[in-house]
Amino acid sequence: MAKNEVTIEQIKKLKELSGAGLTDAKQALVEAKGDFDKALEAMRKKGLTKAEKRGDRETREGLIDAYVHDGRLGAIVEVNCETSFVAKTDEFKTLAHQIAMQVASMNPLYVSEEDIPEEVRKAKIKELEANFKGPENMKEKILEGQAKKAFSDKVLMNQPYILDDSKTVEQFIKEAIAKTGENITIRQFKRIELGVTE
Repeated sequence: MAKNEVTIEQIKKLKELSGAGLTDAKQALVEAKGDFDKALEAMRKKGLTKAEKRGDRETREGLIDAYVHDGRLGAIVEVNCETSFVAKTDEFKTLAHQIAMQVASMNPLYVSEEDIPEEVRKAKIKELEANFKGPENMKEKILEGQAKKAFSDKVLMNQPYILDDSKTVEQFIKEAIAKTGENITIRQFKRIELGVTE
């Protein structure tokens, strides 16, 4: 087989990853002289991939990773992306492992602010209200701000990223989204510490 020859297997794989038709996939590979990565990148730029065609950018692929520190504490995380192609890359595996390290180290309770149960948020506001000394007309806004601050270290996406505290976990994930061209979400996590039960 010639170096630049395009195979039907390549065309099928590119079609599956991009969501484009066989003709578009073949044309992209021919233009890229058989370079699969270059063809996929070209299709991405043309907006032919599922990632750019889907408005909701569903994340149904991904992986589960775990980190254990000194046999005494550990974390398991589910990190999702859009395609199995990205999920199998070393970069994505590294990202998932770093998120597991973050969870083990920083002990968050929630992935995002939206995950804080309403009753927990209301209970915190009620607790803060007991010591409120500000202007009455600003009370609600101030209490909301104080509650957000109180939960900030318990929300994974708001925590400083342990390997570079100049950014939050959310910023770290956004950088990864920019690099991969796919949406990336943290679905769930569990942290376990020796001798500690919930």
